[in-house]
Amino acid sequence: MGHAYSAWLGWQRARISGGRFLLRVEDIDGSRCRPEFTQSILEDLRWLGLDWDGDIRVQSDYLPEYRSALRELASRGFLYPCFCSRTEIARALAAPHGGEQKYPGTCRHLTSAERAARAAAGGNYALRLNVELALDAVKDFGFYEEDIGYIDGRPETLGDVVLGRRDSMASYHLCVVHDDAAQKISHVTRGRDLFDATHTHVLLQRLLGLPTPTYAHHPLITDADGRRLAKRDGAATLRGMRAAGISAASILAQLRIADRENATL
Repeated sequence: MGHAYSAWLGWQRARISGGRFLLRVEDIDGSRCRPEFTQSILEDLRWLGLDWDGDIRVQSDYLPEYRSALRELASRGFLYPCFCSRTEIARALAAPHGGEQKYPGTCRHLTSAERAARAAAGGNYALRLNVELALDAVKDFGFYEEDIGYIDGRPETLGDVVLGRRDSMASYHLCVVHDDAAQKISHVTRGRDLFDATHTHVLLQRLLGLPTPTYAHHPLITDADGRRLAKRDGAATLRGMRAAGISAASILAQLRIADRENATL
């Protein structure tokens, strides 16, 4: 229901405004993304009556473009290799260092020789954005949020996010920023849980010379216990509801009710 709500809101905004509703398959995580999952998404959207305009953009078809963006950022000194394991990061975050819970920059200050030696040793590493350097290079991080207005960006909120891996596979943050520009996206509608990520995305747009869309971050649909209705959190899938005999009209009616309730928050 949570994913259906976000798709329905974006579709409705596009149709009311006379715009185009574009569909993108974000399948860069090969360990989690499968063709049958994509097919299921398409079936769900069609069942709900949500159509889209033009060809579907499939991210796995554009890996060279993401690698090119990574190379550009790296050549300008905005990326650094991070050799920390998830266990090491979790241990560092558990320490009483104060501030927000984000990557503490353990590998940011490694020397070039130290980085080369660790890379030569064959260890896995991630490519992180050096937010400190990026903030020095860019002075304006603001963006427009519908129903709120201009927001002063705070890219430091998420800190040095991962933008790629040793094999040059790019992360969500870099891919969506690149794709929004490639698809000429004017308005992005997505959940409020991604609001902090938008600050990082705007910074990347400035660094890469890309336009910044207008954003609308909607409240999340939750159950009676306040848990969001998403598959990863164990919520019922649209396919499961369809198999149980629930109609698309009933789902859409629930989404409209949720939207009215959210509008009063």
